[in-house]
Amino acid sequence: MTAKLVLYLHGFASSSQSEKALITADYFQQHLPQHQLLLPDLPYTPHEAVLKIDQVLQGRTPDAVIGSSLGGFLATRIAQQYRCRAVLINPAVQPHLLLKNHLGRYFHPVLQQHYEVRAEHLPVLAALVPAKPTAESAIQVLLQTGDEVLDYREALDFYQDCQLDVQEGGDHSYQGYANRLPDIVKFCQLA
Repeated sequence: MTAKLVLYLHGFASSSQSEKALITADYFQQHLPQHQLLLPDLPYTPHEAVLKIDQVLQGRTPDAVIGSSLGGFLATRIAQQYRCRAVLINPAVQPHLLLKNHLGRYFHPVLQQHYEVRAEHLPVLAALVPAKPTAESAIQVLLQTGDEVLDYREALDFYQDCQLDVQEGGDHSYQGYANRLPDIVKFCQLA
């Protein structure tokens, strides 16, 4: 099989060292070493995150993108921009509304740096909201109803014309993610 370019986008205040990112990297290393998996550490500010994705892609078109939470939000934009396949895990739909309740200064334990969520980030996020995907979109959405961070029903509505997979229970981290990787790989046409 031809080598493909796959992009994994982590969620807000997460990193390439998150559990899902490491599980994904390990799976690709073991089962799909012919493909190139990019796992960039995204800046917490929306404009810089978009620039970082462009920088990492270096003008190349990804064959597939996997995104979790805010990474799922960004992955939707990437899938629409490049017309590639995407799998979203408990994706954020309107992060500008969610983050307005979380303004302030934080410390990122993995990246070992302070960051601040400021009001001026919200309009930038609002401007990044992608068009509602159509039935022609090659997007699969994995949701767990027990997500304590995001209301899964918002994603159900926004992605209603996509391939939806809703599991009862679970949480925002998506319990059993490792077991879903074969399905993700199949949907993305990587194997």
